[in-house]
Amino acid sequence: MKGGEGEEEVGCCSFNLNALPQDCIAVIISFTSPRDACRLSLVSTTFKSVADSDAVWESFLPSRYQDLIPSSVSFPSKKQLYLSLCENPVLIDGGRMSLSLERLSGKKCYMVSPRELHIVWSDTPSYWTWISIPESRFKEIPELLSVCWFEIRGKISIFMLSPLTLYKAYLVYKVHDVYGFEFYPVQLSVGFAGGEVRKRAAYLDPERGQRLHDWQIEEYQLPTPSYDDRLPKARPDGWLEVELGDFFTEGCMDDGDLEMSALEVEGGNWKGGLIIQGIEIRAITPNPSL
Repeated sequence: MKGGEGEEEVGCCSFNLNALPQDCIAVIISFTSPRDACRLSLVSTTFKSVADSDAVWESFLPSRYQDLIPSSVSFPSKKQLYLSLCENPVLIDGGRMSLSLERLSGKKCYMVSPRELHIVWSDTPSYWTWISIPESRFKEIPELLSVCWFEIRGKISIFMLSPLTLYKAYLVYKVHDVYGFEFYPVQLSVGFAGGEVRKRAAYLDPERGQRLHDWQIEEYQLPTPSYDDRLPKARPDGWLEVELGDFFTEGCMDDGDLEMSALEVEGGNWKGGLIIQGIEIRAITPNPSL
């Protein structure tokens, strides 16, 4: 049973939470989550002052975040910095990667730029061309002109990821007069180097993949849910993404690499019309809403 503002009643006794030292309240809130801190800021004016403090939001930022984030990124408060990193990825590692935070948990998320990926024939102008477009977070990205051997591989150090976290990896791209990807699905994989590798398949052409998807369901009476995840999804930022797979980081894993790939090398037909932004490694929480 609740008493006045910031006061809890248990039986015949009452305890005024506002009577606690603010440093003590800050320590308590720092052991919760960003979502809980936002909710606790509504309890009372005292709680709002503490829940919005740098002492609390510093605990939600990644460890050694100062080493990751460029010195040019500056905000008046740690809460504003946290919220900005959730909405606006920053370039790190000389512009070869971007960093953002998962809103609910503060887990680190990355996108590996195309210059950090191994893209077969990407330096051959007749197969790939490097372009700059304003909607990309990276300075240069490759556009696929025409190849018969499509192969993209990437990796990221496990040390950079948040421990004890479920992640999913995505190939992020656009289509421009896409062709040749309707015949065979692209083979996708994610796995720790030297360990288990998860494999799946998906179609990169959203229109022809959808038509093939519908035809297969009608022709072979396949259940819809098993094929929906084989098609690309539209992102809020206007790009498409296709899931490469998921993985879980153990708490004790601090070395080695996570390896990811997307290949279509079996058909031998010519294909083109993709613009690659990168591979995103995104932390997943059970409830995506805040």
